[in-house]
Amino acid sequence: MTRRVSLAIFAILAAALFLAYSAPAQQTAAQSARAKKLGNQVKCMCGGCNDAAGSCYHSGGTFSGPCPMALDMLKKVDAHVANNDSDSATLNAFVQEYGPLVLIEPPKSGFNLTAWIMPIAVPLIAFFAVWEVVRRWRHRAALTPTAGPTAPAVPHDLLERVQRETHKDDA
Repeated sequence: MTRRVSLAIFAILAAALFLAYSAPAQQTAAQSARAKKLGNQVKCMCGGCNDAAGSCYHSGGTFSGPCPMALDMLKKVDAHVANNDSDSATLNAFVQEYGPLVLIEPPKSGFNLTAWIMPIAVPLIAFFAVWEVVRRWRHRAALTPTAGPTAPAVPHDLLERVQRETHKDDA
């Protein structure tokens, strides 16, 4: 009995140790993915590019890779993620430090909402404006009278005179 109990206790301790060591690894992976997502929402403020801090790579020349500014910003993101700050708190900290231009996407509120609406609204408005102009042109063309058999272009008495004079020359 004692051997079975000791094996059961050993198995429970082994499972507990396995879970204790695997949980921080899973948490670190989740934190890393979250930090990467946040790093791609913040613009690198080095002035040499318009890339996100998470994808800032200056290629060519003697230097290739993330610039020191991007590395510093990514360290700040990692620190916020390690402190379990929310995504909005992390982004707000960057906005307070660098201003609203640090965000890759403008916030979807206030005046910045026009940046989200205008790319869709302007083409739709232009389409309906062109549609209305074409519709009015067609309607106006349908209303204009055309010259036909009921409305000769030359007066009737002038036509008779021309026919009489042409028959005189033939006779």
